[in-house]
Amino acid sequence: MCGIAGAVNWGDESTLVRMTEVQHHRGPDDGGTWSHVTPSGDWIGLGSRRLAILDLSPAGHMPMSTPDGAITIVYNGEIYNFPQLRRELEAQGCRFRSNSDTEAILFLYERLGTECFKRLNGIFALAIWDKRNDSLVLARDHFGIKPLYYTARGNRFAFASEAKALLELPDVERGVDLFALQQYLTLLWTPDPRTMFRGIGKLPAGHFAIFRNGALSVEQYWDLRYPPANHVYRGDERELAQELRERFGAVVRGQMLSDVPLGAFLSAGLDSSAIVASMAAASPLPVRTFTIGFPEKYRRGEVHLDDTDVAARTAKHFGCTHTNIMVEPDVVDLLPKLVWHMDEPTADPAIVMAYLVSREARRDVTVLLSGIGGDELFGGYRKYRAHGLAESYRRVPRFVREGMIRRGVEALPSMRGSRFKGYVRLAKKMVRSGSLPPIDRFLMDSVYLTDDVQRELMADGAQQTTDSMIEHRRHFANAADADFLNQMLYVDTKTFMVSLNLNYNDKMSMASSVEARVPFLDWELAEWVAWNIDPKLKLRGGTTKHILREAMRDVLPAEVLRQKKAGFGAPADYWLANELRGMVDDLLSESAIRRRGYFDPAPVRRMIDEQRRGRTDWSLQIWQFLTFELWLRAFID
Repeated sequence: MCGIAGAVNWGDESTLVRMTEVQHHRGPDDGGTWSHVTPSGDWIGLGSRRLAILDLSPAGHMPMSTPDGAITIVYNGEIYNFPQLRRELEAQGCRFRSNSDTEAILFLYERLGTECFKRLNGIFALAIWDKRNDSLVLARDHFGIKPLYYTARGNRFAFASEAKALLELPDVERGVDLFALQQYLTLLWTPDPRTMFRGIGKLPAGHFAIFRNGALSVEQYWDLRYPPANHVYRGDERELAQELRERFGAVVRGQMLSDVPLGAFLSAGLDSSAIVASMAAASPLPVRTFTIGFPEKYRRGEVHLDDTDVAARTAKHFGCTHTNIMVEPDVVDLLPKLVWHMDEPTADPAIVMAYLVSREARRDVTVLLSGIGGDELFGGYRKYRAHGLAESYRRVPRFVREGMIRRGVEALPSMRGSRFKGYVRLAKKMVRSGSLPPIDRFLMDSVYLTDDVQRELMADGAQQTTDSMIEHRRHFANAADADFLNQMLYVDTKTFMVSLNLNYNDKMSMASSVEARVPFLDWELAEWVAWNIDPKLKLRGGTTKHILREAMRDVLPAEVLRQKKAGFGAPADYWLANELRGMVDDLLSESAIRRRGYFDPAPVRRMIDEQRRGRTDWSLQIWQFLTFELWLRAFID
């Protein structure tokens, strides 16, 4: 696992050193740079910071070149089928000088070119300079588990694992992409391939790019395809559950490949518990597990916080060496640091949890397995279940829906600090979107600030008119023939999962020099699930992830199988009302907002006041404004 960077005709050796050193947290074990001048006079530089996971010796040093020096690579990730690839390559005459997976990618690319990316099973973002045709090749793994940013200007090009490294380039632009700001206000985050930095983009998941002769081309090498809605699924449910358990167990065993200590995140939920169960079955030693929680005062009214007692009992059931991390963080001091590590403004308070559990786990392990991806693969989010409820709601006469139910629900107070808060939030979502057609309803359920609110909020000159959901609609069109549940899963995989969940999972773990692995996002497993598991076995009645529950029924404790979906949340409401109250009043004051010129101060102040009076739950929207201001201070000022 590493932080990588590089440039073509942009900066010099000292620039390259700065670009790699600003990512030191991603690779504290080793670092290096490499540069080359082509016969035509183009300068190329590659840099790496290494977190040693496989082959801890100096033989794994990067940048790494083939014996003849024709191909040089910098690479961030792990290739789980590396042992098989190595045996195959050795049979073809390749002579390895290390035990690292990096060298396997080098030899595979040497033989197959960009076709090699289809053969890799793992997590990766990489760059290869190919002297044979003077081209720079970038690639990002199938699901976008590892990030890869880039910027281009004329015959100049640069890339990095983190956007902040690109800000080390001479005369690089530091500006705000106003359409990305609109998307951020809509969603809490900005969908790939755009970023909040004007002129900096992300290579999409499952794509590679080639920069040659001053021109950039981007091409998709893989996508998760779903069968058409009329596809006939074969197989008995019991047999499918058994096969799923075996396939998933094999994936987890493969992802336990490591020369350093590893463990697992463990919540009270199904996904992380399934991973721990599979690890325990494969390991001769107790599995190290880590759970994070908050004292009771933080939990009041927050139904989305996991039950740490259930996680502790699950760990005991599997004989794990368990660490329960109870935290009362100094969020005033912590939040600016995390905004810097995130690169992009991301208004999900879960980043605090992800960072803290990684930081504490780093005392014992370097690798952690995470349950991200299980919800998108098997239909775990409440919004998938809400689709069926909304179809029933639409059958209620319109005058009742709009004239009575909606008005009554919208008049409800936010119920802050009570166990009813979450239910009120869900009810308000339902009446806002329940009467819409399926795609529009799904999209509306993802909206945090509607177009109407944004028009009132945005200052003159900052307003945009493009549809914030343009990427979502494009992905819906790509999966239009699939069953609607699979359409929703596909769109979330291409947007919410990669741009929010995987992004913060990477940034917050790497901030503590921890590698996070995600077994549910093994692309071969995902393809098998897509083409063999009927959507009716993913969502059955009101039960989410039905087939996964059946697969793990004889393995997991009953209370885990019964556990309600909680999510990886954080007490944002409590923090805004207490520790962050002064920061909100300072950074979101009328003068501060007016000076920035992006928002009208009046609606921002109204949201803050309504939140504090308990009239409306604007906690995540206020978190948006706060995060954006901290991001501006970190990267734009």
